[in-house]
Amino acid sequence: MLNNGERIDQLYAEDIQIIQSSEVFSFSLDAVLLANFPRVPKRGRIVDLCAGNGAVGLFISKKTQAAIDQIELQPRLADMGQRSIQLNHLEQQMTMHTLDLKETFTKFKPDSVDLVVCNPPYFKELPTSKKNPNPYLAAARHEIHATLEDVIAVSSRLLKMNGHFALVHRPDRFLDIIDCLRAHKIAPKRIQFVYPKEGKEANILLIEGIKYGKNEGLRFLPPLITYDEQGNYTQPVKEMLYGRG
Repeated sequence: MLNNGERIDQLYAEDIQIIQSSEVFSFSLDAVLLANFPRVPKRGRIVDLCAGNGAVGLFISKKTQAAIDQIELQPRLADMGQRSIQLNHLEQQMTMHTLDLKETFTKFKPDSVDLVVCNPPYFKELPTSKKNPNPYLAAARHEIHATLEDVIAVSSRLLKMNGHFALVHRPDRFLDIIDCLRAHKIAPKRIQFVYPKEGKEANILLIEGIKYGKNEGLRFLPPLITYDEQGNYTQPVKEMLYGRG
C-alpha cells in the first residue's frame, strides 16, 4: 500500500486516512477548510479539481452519498489519491482520474455536476517568480499547468444550472477571483477570510458561488481565526480536524 517515503496520516474528524509524502505533497489546513466550507449536496455528483493526493474529496466523502470524481494531472499524486480511496474503502463512491484539467471534457459532460471544489495553485506563473526546485511542489503552488481562469472556466462548464463552486485561495487574488467568476457566469455568494491569529492580516480566502446565480445576496461570513494566543488551534478549527467533543 505504501511506497518509499510515504506515510499514512489521519483526519480524525472524518475518520479518514490519507497517504502522504513530504517528497511530493502533503495536504495543509487549506484542504480541511475547503472541505468544510461549501454546502455539500447529499446526492448527485461532486468534482474535485487539482485534487493533489485527494485530500479535499476524501474529507468531503463522509458528508454525502454523492459520487465524487477527482482530477489530478500528476500521476504520482493521483496514484497516492487512488490508494487512499482504497485504504478508506471508498471505491464505490470515489474515482481518481489522472487527467489534465484542459482534457476534462474528454471524460465529463458539461452541465453534469452539482458541486465543484478546487484547491488550485495560488501563484501566478511569471518569468520573475521564484519556484520550488521540487517539480511536484512547484506545480502545486504555481500556475504552471493551470491558471485561475482555466480552473474557473472548466468549473463553470462542468456545473449544472444553480450548481455550486467552492474555492480556497489567497486574499491578494480576491479581485481576480471575483472578476473571473462573474465572467464565467458564477455569482459569488459566500465569502470568508481566514486569519492566522487575532490582529494579523488574512492569509486564506474561501469563496463559494452559484452558476447563473443572482447578483444580489452576497454574504461575508464571520472571520475564522486559526490559532489562539497560546498557539493552539481555535475551537472551530479543532472541530474540523478532530471532531466535536
